[in-house]
Amino acid sequence: QVQLVESGGGLVQAGGSLRLSCAASGSIVGSSTMRWYRQAPGKQREWVAGITRGDDINYADSVKGRFTISRDNAKNTVYLQMNSLKPEDTAVYYCRADFPFRSGYWGRGTQVTVSS
Repeated sequence: QVQLVESGGGLVQAGGSLRLSCAASGSIVGSSTMRWYRQAPGKQREWVAGITRGDDINYADSVKGRFTISRDNAKNTVYLQMNSLKPEDTAVYYCRADFPFRSGYWGRGTQVTVSS
């Protein structure tokens, strides 16, 4: 059983910051690759950031230098710190857990809105 619950979204002014959290079930954060995706209205879902079980980290070019992904295995939680937010960052943000030889598991998403 894999359950993911995102939180921390909200309304923020351009240039501001938010920290998203993804709480996972069954101590899976330390046993899987965790990723963040986002989907803006009328757009395809896009990958934002990822962290592997070996702590390799990658970011989409659009968020490099502004976003930071991290995890706390003891709390079974993955975070996405978002700084210098832009209106184009407005989207629903989703957490995803991936395991070898399994399909990925998605959270339900949290809304991030960046105003001008």
